[in-house]
Amino acid sequence: MSVATLPTAFVGSATLTAPNLVRALPLVPRNAGLALLHGYRATISHVYGDVCKYYPSCSAYAVGAVQQHGLLKGAALAAARLARCHPWAQGGIDDVKPHRAFRYDLTPHGFVVPPGKD
Repeated sequence: MSVATLPTAFVGSATLTAPNLVRALPLVPRNAGLALLHGYRATISHVYGDVCKYYPSCSAYAVGAVQQHGLLKGAALAAARLARCHPWAQGGIDDVKPHRAFRYDLTPHGFVVPPGKD
């Protein structure tokens, strides 16, 4: 997946370090969902081209929603966004609302990792 296709808020510079492996276990479902979304964006999404009326695109919105809110709530937010996307939709900017207590870092590919020790 090209990082350039994601809004800059959806990527970071963190890495997963050995001391954080155990702390990263609860993030496995979220990152598995992100891996599926990245696969979709790298393959199927290119067939449709740039047809989304919203910014970010529906698949990029789904990435941000899963990053911020986890797999279940992020999937529900993405489904609601897809329901709003129809031929008569006005479109426009529709950003993911950030989670108030988001306490993780993002990798350059948009995966979620525990924050590094300060």
